[in-house]
Amino acid sequence: MESLLLSVMKRYVTGPETNRLQHRGFTIDDAEAFFALNSTPNVMRFTGEPLIPTLDAAKQAIASYPDFDKFGYGRWASVLKETQIVIGFCGLKDLADLDAVDVGYRFLPPYWGRGLATEACVASLDFGFTTLCLEQIIGLVVPDNRESIAALEKADMKSDGEFVYDGTLVLRYAKR
Repeated sequence: MESLLLSVMKRYVTGPETNRLQHRGFTIDDAEAFFALNSTPNVMRFTGEPLIPTLDAAKQAIASYPDFDKFGYGRWASVLKETQIVIGFCGLKDLADLDAVDVGYRFLPPYWGRGLATEACVASLDFGFTTLCLEQIIGLVVPDNRESIAALEKADMKSDGEFVYDGTLVLRYAKR
């Protein structure tokens, strides 16, 4: 049954487009940008994930990313239209352990404070509701990450509590 579902499931490797951003799956050609993003301590400090240690590890992470094949959607590379440079990522992730779909984003520091996370988040939410017909999308954020909280709130997500996830206290935001 699962293989039948996967054979008819559409893969959304190309994600939503905004005024300033294009979203698409990462390719091996994006490894340097992916490495820069995921090896920058300031970027990673609220994620709970380890820094990616090498460019080869970044290439491996891109090559082995399963979500587009498994779910049909995932975290897309956020490409600044003006320069065609990968500046981060945004997209949706199936969290089976929570029976929920999460919106997540991560951008390089030179692009912080420009409203890009909110713009990408709104587009990903719209994609999830309109294209994927999801009923609800959540966003998980640690309480100290004020900038990320602001982006979720600007995307019209509402706080609906806190809990410990993967050993970390997180706030849960949701939109229906």
